Order: sequence, then structure tokens, then C-alpha cells
Amino acid sequence: MSEATLCIGLQAQVNVECRVLLLGSMPGAASLQEQRYYAHPRNRFWSLMADICGFDAGLPYAQRLQAVQAAGVGLWDVIGQCERRGSLDAHIVRGTEVPNALPALIASLPELELIGCNGGASMLAFQRWVLPRLEAPPRVLALPSTSPANAAWSLPRLRVVWQPVADALAT
Repeated sequence: MSEATLCIGLQAQVNVECRVLLLGSMPGAASLQEQRYYAHPRNRFWSLMADICGFDAGLPYAQRLQAVQAAGVGLWDVIGQCERRGSLDAHIVRGTEVPNALPALIASLPELELIGCNGGASMLAFQRWVLPRLEAPPRVLALPSTSPANAAWSLPRLRVVWQPVADALAT
């Protein structure tokens, strides 16, 4: 196995009108290299969000970010820094994780209705580092990962389970 490298996450992509905050664990190597959320070409995130929010998944990255934010969606990760071997969450070196300042962000979002954790590692990290520091958390959902490592979940199957995100945006 390769040696662990220091991974420093991406900036939050959130505005004050955010109703749904979608959290990953730590961006994969492709996303970190390109400094773009969900940059791996086989990640289904942007196709899923295009369907939920009603935009063209083929838009340039900056326009996709604008579209999800205009729909009321914010993006960030639970872990802001860690050491990891490769891209998989399973290869994050335990004890090196530094969480992002999510309690402060969440407190600053008056319209926030739902936090969706994109994948099991995100949910576990959220429960470990963030949830205990929240006085009145909004609804929090564990969502199946859109990562290509979760190939057992087809896009249509993901769309069904991610329906609460669409519902929260429709209110």
C-alpha cells in the first residue's frame, strides 16, 4: 500500500439560503487535485443533483455549483484535513482527522432543514465530531454514497433513496 499523504479539503460551497447541506467525508484524490467537488468522472453526484435540482449535468463546474446553491443546496465535508492512502475513506489514517467547523456553519444557516451525509464514512464522522456539538440539529440523513466505489447502487436506485433531499428543497 502507498504511503499516507496529507489531504486538505475543499472550501465550503454554501450560501445563507441553504436548506440542504450535503456533506462528504473527505474529497477523493481527483477532487483534491482538480479542486472541485465530486470530480471523479464516474461519481454520480452531479447527475443525481442535476435530476433533483433541474439543471444540465454537463454544465461547467462553476455553473453546476451555482445551480445547486440557487436550489438551496450547500456542499462541504465533515473532515477538513487527514492523512490517507489513496482515495478511499477506508484508507483514512485513524487519529489524523481534523473536522471542519461545521457547528459554526450550521448555526449560521437559518433556513437549514436537512443535513445529508453522502456515504457511511461521512455519517460516522458527523456523529463523532459534529453532532455532539449541536444544540438543536436539523434532520440528519445517512445517504448511500455517490462514489464509484459504491457501484452496487445504480443512479436510479440512488435517486429513490435521495428523495428526501428533493422533498426538502420543494418546501
